[in-house]
Amino acid sequence: MEVVAGLSLRNLKPRVWDRTSPYYLPNLQAVMVSYADFDRMPARRRKAMTDGLHTWLDAPEEVAVYLDNGAFYFLNKGGETPRQEYQDFVRQAQPDWYAIPQDYIPTPRMSDTEQLDCLQRTMEVNRTYQRDGYVPVIHISRHIGQYLREFLSDERLRAKPAVALGGIVPNLLRARKAMPYSNVLDSMRQARVELADKQLHVFGIGGTATLHLAALLDVDSVDSSGWRNRAARGIVQLPGRGDRMVANLGSWRGREPDEDEWDALAACPCPACRQFGIEGLEASRIYGFCNRAAHNLWTLLDEAQQIEDHLADGTYETWYSEHVDNSVYRPLIDYVLQQRQA
Repeated sequence: MEVVAGLSLRNLKPRVWDRTSPYYLPNLQAVMVSYADFDRMPARRRKAMTDGLHTWLDAPEEVAVYLDNGAFYFLNKGGETPRQEYQDFVRQAQPDWYAIPQDYIPTPRMSDTEQLDCLQRTMEVNRTYQRDGYVPVIHISRHIGQYLREFLSDERLRAKPAVALGGIVPNLLRARKAMPYSNVLDSMRQARVELADKQLHVFGIGGTATLHLAALLDVDSVDSSGWRNRAARGIVQLPGRGDRMVANLGSWRGREPDEDEWDALAACPCPACRQFGIEGLEASRIYGFCNRAAHNLWTLLDEAQQIEDHLADGTYETWYSEHVDNSVYRPLIDYVLQQRQA
């Protein structure tokens, strides 16, 4: 399973894809940028269109560049992604993967009528952009079955090699009227089964524990900006565990590492910890942020690789029972394993 690192154009540090950076992560295979950032920064948009995204980011050829449409940002601002501008950007900047220009994201608190309206509007865009490599989007909602029926009833959409799955984050983060966890996981499993021949990408999987769920559901790729968001709050991620607060940056609060976890951080082999140690994780300003962010992404990449290795050699169930220590997600992993074995 590929972990796609979400970037922010406001601050591209740490340049984890750059071989010349002290934070370079050789296992990173893909990054994601949002069109919303380019819309806010016209000069950068023009430069990326002139140079191409790979050159503009100075990303090596083996690192794929994904483009998110920024739909959530534009909808929250009371508008939509400017479609012609988005199409022009895709044509000239040449991302390796790019979503349809607009999708309409159903939230758990919406009525059935409102969720179905999001479905129909998203499917209309999917049908409009059946060409030129645009990746269609469907959403986890109370109506996932209808999404799949409408998608699979369209011959040209059925021929698409990739599909993106959204709407998961509000439910996993327990937004008001969120679906039960089991329903979210069942919906993801249904999408995976009915789209068995597609490369399935899931938007917004942020933590080490949720990586286990995605891998067990046979998701092909996930994107995460959590490695940066957590770092900005003074938080680091630990393998198989929840988040830990290592830097006091003001109003943010969280659980601090215990003695064993501090020892694990002191021995962490990621580039940030190896070079700058605990002091680097605890630091403030951009220096501390870069250390925590690089550590977090290294942890996600390493966790994904370990999951893949243990699934491949048949040792996953024994390994995860000792490795995963997360009171929220451990029962969900148990649930998905039971469904796989049913």
